Amino acid sequence: MRLCGICSPRIPPERPARSCRLMNILGISAFYHDSAAALVSDGAIVAAAQEERFTRIKHDPGFPSHAVAYCLEAARLKAEDLDFVVFYEKPLVHFERLLETYIAYAPRGFRQFLMSIPLWLKQKLHLPRELDRALGGEYRGRYVFTEHHESHAASAFFPSPFEEAAILTLDGVGEWATASAGVGRGNRVELRKVIHFPHSLGLLYSAFTYYTGFRVNSGEYKLMGLAPYGEPRYRDLILKELLDLKEDGSFRLNMRYFPYGYKTVMVDRRFERLFGAPVRKPEGPITEHTMDVAASIQSVTEEIMLRMARNVHQETGLKNLVLAGGVALNCVGNGRILREGPFEKIWVQPAAGDAGGALGAALFVWHQLLDHERKVDGRDAQGGSLLGPAFDDQAIETFLKRVGTPHHTFARETDLYDCVADLVASENVVGWFQGRMEFGPRALGNRSIIGDARSEKMQSVMNLKIKFRESFRPFAPCVLIEDAPEYFGLEPGQESPYMLIVAPVRPDKRLDGDIAGARGLDRLKGRRSVIPAVTHVDYSARVQTVDPERHGRLHELMSRFKAKTGCPVIINTSFNIRGEPIVCTPEHAYRCFMATDMDVLVLGRHLLYKQEQPQVTKHDVERYKSQFKLD
Repeated sequence: MRLCGICSPRIPPERPARSCRLMNILGISAFYHDSAAALVSDGAIVAAAQEERFTRIKHDPGFPSHAVAYCLEAARLKAEDLDFVVFYEKPLVHFERLLETYIAYAPRGFRQFLMSIPLWLKQKLHLPRELDRALGGEYRGRYVFTEHHESHAASAFFPSPFEEAAILTLDGVGEWATASAGVGRGNRVELRKVIHFPHSLGLLYSAFTYYTGFRVNSGEYKLMGLAPYGEPRYRDLILKELLDLKEDGSFRLNMRYFPYGYKTVMVDRRFERLFGAPVRKPEGPITEHTMDVAASIQSVTEEIMLRMARNVHQETGLKNLVLAGGVALNCVGNGRILREGPFEKIWVQPAAGDAGGALGAALFVWHQLLDHERKVDGRDAQGGSLLGPAFDDQAIETFLKRVGTPHHTFARETDLYDCVADLVASENVVGWFQGRMEFGPRALGNRSIIGDARSEKMQSVMNLKIKFRESFRPFAPCVLIEDAPEYFGLEPGQESPYMLIVAPVRPDKRLDGDIAGARGLDRLKGRRSVIPAVTHVDYSARVQTVDPERHGRLHELMSRFKAKTGCPVIINTSFNIRGEPIVCTPEHAYRCFMATDMDVLVLGRHLLYKQEQPQVTKHDVERYKSQFKLD
C-alpha cells in the first residue's frame, strides 16, 4: 500500500529534524456512524473518544471536531504539531462501490441515488478540504487514507497482547469488504481472505434487527439480548432460503430477500412472507414470534463466526485470535469462539465498530507504513480503554459549587469506598463517575451505574426506573478477576476486562427450579441464580473482570463490597438513559442522576444523595428524556 491513498494536492514542506520530539498521528472516523478521533504518539495510545459523548447525539456521524479537540488538548498539541492525519477508509473506493451498486440495480435505486449523491459531491469526495477546514487550516502534514478493514485489523492486532495472532474483521461493509481474515505478526497485518458486498454478516444481522422493530446500527445488541427468550425455530429456514453457508464460514446471501442495495429499508414484503409476519413496529409488543426470530438469527450468526474462526485457525495454525468490526461486539458469539473454538486466547478490540477504526488507522500508519517496532509485554495496550477526558476533584468541586447542590466530600478514599459499598449492599442504585471516560460502547467502571447483583428486584428497577428501557434487557456483572472462575465459566487468570465475552454462570450458583417450564418473558420472573440481577434467562452473563491495574478505584470499591457481603460481583451498566450517549462530564452525570430514580451519585470523592437534592418535576424528567431519540 502506498503512503497516501488520497492526499491533499499541496506538497507539504519539509519538517525540521525531529530530535526528541514525538511523532503524533491523529486517526479519524467520520460521516457514517460513531465518528471518533484517536491520537497515537510514538506508537503509544494517548487519547481516543467518540464524538457522541460531546454532542450528546447518539452514534453521531458528523466530523468529530470535539473529539479531535479533546485528543489534541490531552497531548497538549496543536494541529500544526501533527505529523500525519489518517482517515479510516478510502472514500473514492467507497464511492465506486455505491455507483456500481446503483447501476446494478437501476432504475430501482434511483431514489436512493438522488438522496446520497449530493452529500458525496459536497463533502465526502473532498475529504482533504474538509479535514483542512475542520483543523482550522493549521495542519501542514500529509493526509493518509487506509482501507476500512485494514483499520479494523490494525485496531484488533496492534493493541493486543499477542506477538502474533490470526485476525477476523466482521461488519456491515467498508469500501467493498464486509469480512476479512488474515494474520498479524510483529508490526504487520496481512488480510488474506475477504467477503465482498452485498454479502455481509453485519447487514444480515441488521436486516433482522430492522425486522424485529429495532433501529439499525443501534439496536443489534437488543436483538442479541432478546434471543435467549426464544427458540431457534427459523434457523433452518434462514440457512435454506437466505444464505448459502460454506464449511469455511464464507457465504452468499440470497439477494432476492434483501433490498438494502437500492432501498432505504433492510427487508420488504418478500422477507415478511417468508417469516409469516410483518415488520414489528418500533415499541410494539414483543411476541413469541419476535423472540424466536431473534434466537434463530443469533444461532446462525454464532455458527458463521465459529466456522470462520475454525477456518482461519486451520489456515494459520496460530494459537491466538483477535477480532474487530461491529459484529465483534456480539459477545455471545465471542464467548462461543473462546469456549468451543480452536484458539487458546482471543482478544476483541473494545471499540470494535467504526469508532475503533480511527485508532486502527493511526496505528496502521505508525507500525505498518512507517515500519516502527511493536513491543509486546503480555498486557494489551488499550489502557483498560480509559482513553477519554478526566475531571479531577477540583474541577468537580467547582461544578458542584456552581450549581449549588448539597454534597459530601470524603477526605479519605477508603471512607468513600466503605460508604458506597454499604449503599450498594442496601440495594441503592449508584451513579459512579471516576477518572477517564471509556472509549467504545461499554461503560467499564468510570462512567457506570452500579448496583447489588444479589438483588431480585434490581434488574427491573434499573431497566424501568433508571434506564427507561425494555424489561427484557440483561445487565452485565463486574467481578473481581481473582473470583471470576468461582462464579462464571472462565478459566483461572482468563480476562474479560472489556465486557466482550459472554460466559455461563457456574452450575453451583444457579437456581434451576425457579424458571423451569417458563416461556418467553415469563422467564424473567424466576431468580435464576445467587446473582439474579446479572444472570440472563439462559444462565449466561456478559462478564467484565476487574483488576487493580486497570480499574483501581472500582477494584477497591468491589473489594470492600466483598468484605462486607461475601460477594465479589456487582451490576455494571452504562451511565445514561435509553437513547442517550454515555455521560462525559460531571454536568452530564448530574443531569442524568436528577432525571432518574438513582439513589446516589459519586463524582470523584464527592457523594450526592438524591433525597438531599432539589425536587425535580415530572415535566423536567420528560423534557430531559425527550432530548434523546429512542435507540
